[in-house]
Amino acid sequence: MPRAASSKKLSPKQRDKLLAILKARFEQNMPRHRGIEWAQVEERLNAQPAKLGALQMMEETGGEPDVVGLDKKTGEVLFYDCSPETPKGRVSVCYDRKGLESRKEHQPKNNAMDMASEMGGELLTEDEYHALQKLGEFDRKTSSWLKTPDDIRQLGGALYGERRYNRLFIGHNGAQSYYAVRGFRACLRV
Repeated sequence: MPRAASSKKLSPKQRDKLLAILKARFEQNMPRHRGIEWAQVEERLNAQPAKLGALQMMEETGGEPDVVGLDKKTGEVLFYDCSPETPKGRVSVCYDRKGLESRKEHQPKNNAMDMASEMGGELLTEDEYHALQKLGEFDRKTSSWLKTPDDIRQLGGALYGERRYNRLFIGHNGAQSYYAVRGFRACLRV
């Protein structure tokens, strides 16, 4: 279920700076969003200014958000974190609150699910992660938690993705685990 956009309010100067960054990234990476014009992206952002707060948080934590397509059912513009490696400002986190609370010692400061929700986005699903990897090579030295199906999560596990040896791997760990090179990539719908 999509989350509400971050409540982070941007000043007009911050808004203009963020839009300039997003437009430049959009123009530098046209193969990621064939058939989409910046004008339609900007129109949707102007109609939903609260989403800019979420994009700002994605940017501040190193996600390098960019447009990767349109949702065919809703027409929403899809932004994914497109940083080469998992965003640096979102590493060393457990999968979710339950995983975090189950740790008896060495608890990390946060978890991926709560952080994504606070930003106004969601973790990429396995299918979305596969789609992202078709647009480039991501997570060659890091890994990213993925939105995990309930049946796996109920058994204590959580999924992650990474690219190694020119191949995409989907793996699993206990949801309570965390690593310095594992974070998460977010999806934001505008």
